Amino acid sequence: MGCTAEGVLGNQLYSGRALGASDPGDLIQLHPDLKPQWTTICSHYQRIGLSHSTEVIWDIDTGLLAAHPQHEPSVFYFGDAEQDRRPDQRWHRTVDYINSKNQFMALADDLGVPVPRTLCFDEVALIDDGDIDAAPYPCYLKAAVSVSGVGIYRCDDAQALRTAIQCFEPSVPVQIQDEVRTDCFLNLQYEAVDGRQVRVAATEQILDGCVHQGNRHPVPAPPWDLVEPMAEWLVEQGMRGVFAFDVAVVETNGESKHLAIECNPRWNGASYPTMIARKLGIEHWLARAFPTRHRMLADIDLTGIEYDPSTGEGVILVNWGPVLVGKLLVLLAGVPDRQQALALALNQRL
Repeated sequence: MGCTAEGVLGNQLYSGRALGASDPGDLIQLHPDLKPQWTTICSHYQRIGLSHSTEVIWDIDTGLLAAHPQHEPSVFYFGDAEQDRRPDQRWHRTVDYINSKNQFMALADDLGVPVPRTLCFDEVALIDDGDIDAAPYPCYLKAAVSVSGVGIYRCDDAQALRTAIQCFEPSVPVQIQDEVRTDCFLNLQYEAVDGRQVRVAATEQILDGCVHQGNRHPVPAPPWDLVEPMAEWLVEQGMRGVFAFDVAVVETNGESKHLAIECNPRWNGASYPTMIARKLGIEHWLARAFPTRHRMLADIDLTGIEYDPSTGEGVILVNWGPVLVGKLLVLLAGVPDRQQALALALNQRL
């Protein structure tokens, strides 16, 4: 909750999405409002062969991190609250540094990583008429620190940029970035393991404007080499756990060009279905957000479309907690044609 966007419906219920990524013996903190869904989600995971933690702390207070020193902390985002409870100065400093899109651009420049043309400002108030006239249009005005697409404004011309500037407090760090003309953005996930970076998965992002809606796996010829220098640097500086890079794919004269956009120094929306797919050995999958009229998991009938380990196809509930507010993140396992059929069948039942 220390790194989520205000106004995202039901985000206090998102702790449930970590369940499928957990292992027996882990302690997991879940929001107490999810208790009525516990029996149903456990039954679902048992039927599909997905092991998980059953040792639940029904409280999402980060203060509890200090109460279990025998366990290694695995958190969504290692921010100030987490540093206060389970101090790790190098991890915290590295996360804080690269979480700034402006610092990301500076590091990319140092390491020679290709990025879109970007003008960085320590304060939005420092943008003057010359900067506005020189900005590439169309462009995006972005808060240097943001999540879930919040604080990002597309500007077609100078007047639109002036209007967007007024949406920020004068002291907020921002950047003006050339629009990348593509519909294809990748998510390249890593994990820091024993002091080295390990590639986890490359997925294609499904976006609604700037807002993440899901991911598709696998990706042909993912550009790992593009971001590998940054991944190495982050782990050397003290990064722990899962982190990921957003990369744009631009097609020019039949050739693909890749541009790094930002780093998420934390778990991200793609991480949860990725970890479930990895545990179950699923290669082809689509993770998507779905609205539902139901408010209890027990009312959702997955008969005939639930994931079947013998076929490697079917529906898996990933972010199940927000069913309380009418939405779910679901993994659809199978080749693309099968994904489409499963999505249609699931929609009819939701």
